[in-house]
Amino acid sequence: MKWAMVISSNDPETVWNAFRLGNFALGRGDEVRVFLLGKGVECEGLDTECFTIGAAMQEMIARGGRIDACGTCLKLRNAGASEACTLSTMQDLYELTRDADRVLTF
Repeated sequence: MKWAMVISSNDPETVWNAFRLGNFALGRGDEVRVFLLGKGVECEGLDTECFTIGAAMQEMIARGGRIDACGTCLKLRNAGASEACTLSTMQDLYELTRDADRVLTF
């Protein structure tokens, strides 16, 4: 199954749970792509003692998942792409949601 997960939250617990689900799905053999949108592009800086988002993101990449980040949303925050997140566009989000079997938003 192909999962598209759109994260537009910067709440650490919400973002952490989204990546937990994505990693679980990857462990079941599914394909997972995450698109960070709006406040979601801030997720790499949200680690707390309880919610290790950076580690969850690295686990997703190591398991074959993909994480894209909205270029416009990054630009609004004077940020850029990172090793974990590919710079992406609305065209990429459109294609991701069009081609997915399941779309989840967080």
